Amino acid sequence: MIDAYAAAMTPAASRRVAGARRAGSPRARGERIGILGGTFDPPHCGHVTAARAAHRVLGLDRLLLVVANEPWQKVPHRQVTPAEDRFAMVQAVAASIPEIEASRIEIDRGGPSYTADTVDTLLADADASRHVRPDLYLVVGSDLVEALPTWKRVEDLRRRVTLAVVSRPHTEHPAMPEGWTTALVEADTVAVSSSEVRDRLARGLPVDGLVPPEVIRCIHLRGLYAVPR
Repeated sequence: MIDAYAAAMTPAASRRVAGARRAGSPRARGERIGILGGTFDPPHCGHVTAARAAHRVLGLDRLLLVVANEPWQKVPHRQVTPAEDRFAMVQAVAASIPEIEASRIEIDRGGPSYTADTVDTLLADADASRHVRPDLYLVVGSDLVEALPTWKRVEDLRRRVTLAVVSRPHTEHPAMPEGWTTALVEADTVAVSSSEVRDRLARGLPVDGLVPPEVIRCIHLRGLYAVPR
């Protein structure tokens, strides 16, 4: 099932707390929460553009940039910047963009980071606080769609979230995976990767226009990627 695209999406309503309702009255709506997870090593302008577009197109109440504690698919292959440093960079971005929230839910949980566990936590938190369960949107780049079958407990994710695939306009959109509820988010994202940014920083090259200014300042303040304080 594919959600109606962009304009057909209902704008986000104000947040409501679940409570008793009269028979026949409309069911209170849960929050629409977007989950954009990643290593963010470092966060770049592509992440920001995708997050803002998802917030707008999907009519989200909240868009969480979820910082992985231990990205299990990357740790075996390269050294990853400490989680607290990566969270500080994401927090610096979120502080200047009202639509985005920095989330340390996976850092606080510890160990390898799996999106299915994060979904469990968000739903359990709503249950514990007696709120209506949120509608969850898993925001991913089009390049990640083919890798979804390798994710932990992917069947649980398929049942519990709407898969929101970010794709650049005027390009061939990816085929949506079968069995998922899906939405397409067009975003004119910057063609950049975190590995490219790390490489440029290591060679002393500028990253202006590729990385938000707040992140550049955070990198210098914390002395990351061999950049002097």
